[in-house]
Amino acid sequence: MVQDYIPLEKLLGSSGGSLYTLAVLGAKRALQLADGAKVLIEKPTEKLLDNALREIAAAKIKAK
Repeated sequence: MVQDYIPLEKLLGSSGGSLYTLAVLGAKRALQLADGAKVLIEKPTEKLLDNALREIAAAKIKAK
């Protein structure tokens, strides 16, 4: 199955423009999803990090 491409520019907006913050935000959200947190997007995939990045791109998750 081919995954949709998420432009980096769309992801960086939720992390204040920082790649480091984006990596930490994605990892923390993926761990939350692994622990049973509710997915905030429609049509989630089996891959937790994909779901986390899609949530970030959809502005459902943002860095503090």
